Formats: sequence, C-alpha cells, structure tokens
Amino acid sequence: MVVLLATVAFLQYRWTNEASRADEMRIGAELESSMMKWHSDLYGEFSAICTAIQVGPDSGARDTWNDYLERYVEWNYALPHESLPYIYRNPDLVGEIYIWETNQQPKPRLLWLNLTTRKIEPIAPLPKFSTLLPRLQADSASLSVALRAWKLPGASYDTESGADTSSSAIDPGSNTLTGWQFDEDIPAIVHPIFHHGAERPLSSSSPVDWIIITLDMNILQKRVLPELSTRYFGGLNGLDYRVAMVRTGASPRTMYSSDPGFGVGQLNAADSTMNIFGFSPPERIPRGALRPAPYSPSLRSADWRNLTAPAWFPVIQYGPITDSWSLALQHRAGPWQSAISRVRRNNLAVSALVLLLLGLSIAVLTFAGYRAQSFAKLQMDFVASVSHELRTPLTALFSAGENIKDGVIRGRTDLTEYGSIVTSQSRKLMHHVDRILLFASIRSGKDHYTMRPLEVSQILNTVRRNLCTLLAEESCILEEAVEPDLPCVLGDMFAACGCLENLITNAAKYGGLDRRILLSATLHNLEDGNREVTISVEDHGLGIPGSELKHIFEPFYRTPEATAAQIPGTGLGLSLAKHLAEAMGGSLSVVSQPGAGSIFTLHMQLAPDQHPQHLTQTSEALTG
Repeated sequence: MVVLLATVAFLQYRWTNEASRADEMRIGAELESSMMKWHSDLYGEFSAICTAIQVGPDSGARDTWNDYLERYVEWNYALPHESLPYIYRNPDLVGEIYIWETNQQPKPRLLWLNLTTRKIEPIAPLPKFSTLLPRLQADSASLSVALRAWKLPGASYDTESGADTSSSAIDPGSNTLTGWQFDEDIPAIVHPIFHHGAERPLSSSSPVDWIIITLDMNILQKRVLPELSTRYFGGLNGLDYRVAMVRTGASPRTMYSSDPGFGVGQLNAADSTMNIFGFSPPERIPRGALRPAPYSPSLRSADWRNLTAPAWFPVIQYGPITDSWSLALQHRAGPWQSAISRVRRNNLAVSALVLLLLGLSIAVLTFAGYRAQSFAKLQMDFVASVSHELRTPLTALFSAGENIKDGVIRGRTDLTEYGSIVTSQSRKLMHHVDRILLFASIRSGKDHYTMRPLEVSQILNTVRRNLCTLLAEESCILEEAVEPDLPCVLGDMFAACGCLENLITNAAKYGGLDRRILLSATLHNLEDGNREVTISVEDHGLGIPGSELKHIFEPFYRTPEATAAQIPGTGLGLSLAKHLAEAMGGSLSVVSQPGAGSIFTLHMQLAPDQHPQHLTQTSEALTG
C-alpha cells in the first residue's frame, strides 16, 4: 500500500505538471494567434498604401510623377467599393507623399504631392527629414544599392538567400511590396524609383529617386490601433487585456496605450510582447514570401512572452542600438504566468490533501486490522481461559458425582464434605457464567440499571456476604476502614456490588503472599466544590507496570506478569468493573507500583435527595 501510495503521488505530481504545461501552451498559442492576427491586419494597413500607390514592379520605370499623384487622389476620393484593397481602406493613415529627386541638377529637390490642389509642388526639405534625406541621397547611385539603404553603413549581413538585384529582377512578376523600407522616426515608408522620363534602357545599375510616404500618427493612435485592439483583444465587457504599442531603444516612448499608465515602464510585467517589424534582415526572406512566425510544439512561457513577428519592410537603421516598435499585452485579471502557477499550486494542494486522506484511510484500516487481529487473538485466549476456568469446577463436580455413585461416601461427615465441594465448585461455575453473560449483555447493549440512593454500608455488607466463602477459600483477610455516617450514593445495587466484587476477587487472586485486602470508604471533596464517595480496594501483591495501566481495562487483556505467574483468569474482571462504574455515572481509577501492590478506587456520586440534617451531621463528623 505504501508503494502504491507513492506511485499515485508521483503520477499525480506528473499529471499536475503536465496539466499546467498544457494550460500554458494553450494560453500561449491563443495569445500568439491573436497577436499574429493583430500584426497581420496592421501590416495590411501599411501594405494597402504601397499597393494603392503602385510603385513597382518596374520601380517606376514608365511612370511620371503625375501618375503617382493621380493614384493618390483616386485612392483618397474613391468610394469604398471602388478602392483596393477593400478591407484596409484607411487613406487618412497617409500624412503626406513626397518625391525626393536625388539626381536633379544642380542639387536634389523635394517635391510635395499636394492632395488639396492636386498639384506637385517643390518645397524646402522639412526638419523631420534631416536624417532620412541624406541617407537616401547616399544610397541612390543604383537600384542594387538603394534596396539596401536600410542597412547601417559598414555593417555586414549574411546574404545566403538575398534578393536578386540584377536587371532580371525588374520584371512584372516581382512582388509589388519588394523594396519598401521603413523609417520608425518619422514614421514613413520609402521606396526607390527610377528617374522618370528616362529614354534609355534601365537596369539595377541605373540611378534612382525616392518616394516618401509619411504616416499620420494621430490616425494610427486614435483609430487604427484602438480598432485592432478591440477586434483581437476585446471581450463582452471591453478589452480583456491592457494593450500598448511602444517604441524601445535609445529613446523609448509609449506610442499607444489602451490604459493610462501602461506602456514602456510595464514591459517587464507584460504577459507577452511582440517585436512588430521582426529582427531578421530581409535578405533571408525569399522573394514574394514573409518569414513565418517561430513555432514550437511545446510553446513555453519564455517563447510566448517574447514573440517576433514575421519581417515586414526592413527598418532603416541609424545607429548600433536598434529601435523597434513592440506590442505589449497584460491581462486585466493579473499576469497569466501567476494565474497558471496559482492553479498549479491549488491542484497540487488538492492532490496532496486527497493523498493525505488516502494515506490516513490506509493507516486507519491498517490500525483497525491490527486491532481486529489483536482482539481476535484475545478472544481466542479468552475462550481458552474460560474453557480452563469452567473445566476445573466441572471436573470437581464430576469427580464428586462419581464418588457418590460408586458408594465412596460412608457417613454424614463425608456427605457434608462432598456437599461443600459441590457447593463451592458450583459457585465458581456460576460466577464464571455470570461474568460471561454480563459481558455479552454489555456488548449487545441490553444491560439495564436502576439508579437510586444507596447506603454505603449496605453495599459493603452485601459484598462481604457474597465473597465470604471465596475469601475463606483463598485464606484472605478483608480489612475495612470506613468513615462513619457516609451520605447515600447514587447507583444500582447490582452494579455497585458487581464492581467491588470484581476488584476484591482480583485482589485475592493477585495478592501474592500477603493475603490482606484493605476495603476503605471515604467522603472526598472535589475541586469544583462538589463531593463524592470513594471506595478503594488495596492489595499488596504483584502490582502493575506503568506501561500496562492503559491496557488493563480492555476486554480479555492480561498483563505479561500475570500470564507468566500462571494465575488463572479470563481478562474480563477489570473491563466489567470499569463498565459498571461508568454505567452508574461514576468512574474507576488505579494506582499501582510493581512489587508493592495496587489500589483500585470506585468513585460514586452522592444521591441528589440527601436530607440537609443528614448532610449537616456528616459535615460535623468530618470536621470533628
């Protein structure tokens, strides 16, 4: 059973851990799926702009600046069903569109596609373009160079599957999103385009100009991001998560937050974060495909707490510390990891409690089985002892009967002697039978007692009369020390006498060489102010060891010392005496010392109807 219990505990522990991991994987997978869908829709908003302007696949080789202006106007003023793509029509997300003519002589020129006047107007370079325009100017020598303008100058990248930038790459089958690059500072998306109006063949070595599309952060913060948050992280009662889009790096800041106070400072407490633009260089991405999100069949908390989205446009880098836009989520009910740990602890606690109860049940059953086995052994010993006790008087009666039948008796003297034998042995036999019947009635709950006031002297006289023959046969001297004028006690005459007779019989049986038995009765004052009468039986025999005192009142129990001394007995006397004392509302106590004897004391309650004059006389006798 112990091995089985240990096995169940081990399996329960493993099951709890597996269940916690399964919950963690399920929550992580659901959270990752929602974040990827959010990411996909945000990407759709940006890519819709690129598709609407239609830069590529030939990087503007056959288009004029007016062509871009017309597309821009058409996309802004077209009806929803006339605009592509249908589900991502947010023209307000575009702030302004500019053309950066890097090959214009005598110096580069910035053109503004004015949506209001529907004209292309040259303007002075804006302060927000102070970093971007020089970078684009430096990388406009050719298309092959321009496609890598996002790279930090001097940095090296693995191009094991890089995009083909030869002239063969400029074909109608190319991805229209290829070549777009993102500036997180403005923010803006840019794309190289061939110098319009060129009448010579174009290749990847031809110089390029740039189209710059700025994003309206107000629209992004007030419309696009709240709609996406509600779509993928909302519930019946609003948002289930606190949602924030933050910019990390050298100058961290909160770009959007669904809840005031949740942003850059709470990234470490977020349930999950996702780098929106991904980390991998675009050279690793096959043309026309996005990099798939990382996936593991055993998604751990470390995986879904820090996700990397599929790479979009490459982000233009201006320093060794890479800035990035990140999505951060925190469940409103508390961190998921804490909730999972709490559920795991609760499951372990419940499992431990169940196993503890199972262990206690096994222990109780084991103890009960041991007790039942011990009790069965005691019963067998009792049967053997009773058989021996009954056989002795029966043998004596049988022998006396045989002698009488055979005519051994010759005179009145012999007749008197044999009559005494028959009477004595019959009395012993009746005593044993009475004990067995009394024990049987007690075990079945059929014993009944009549409680009434009893005089102590009457009880003692009855006991003395019933045991006179036994005491004479055992050569015992019964000494008495009884206080005068003891009040009446409440009890049953049969029970009181039976209790004392069992105690005196045991004293005679275990008294040893000193055959004196002291019977005393006193009035005793209790600590609570009440009083009781105590009747004690003292012998000077073997005594009882302290370790055995707690067992002597159990049925059929006999001390090893009594068994070793071969003193006959059934082990019922003290058990019956204790039951009779408690049936009268009293108790039985014992004080014993091995080799010096034992004192058994019967504690009896006073009768409730004591006459005041009687009580007064008793009190005067005690104080006198």
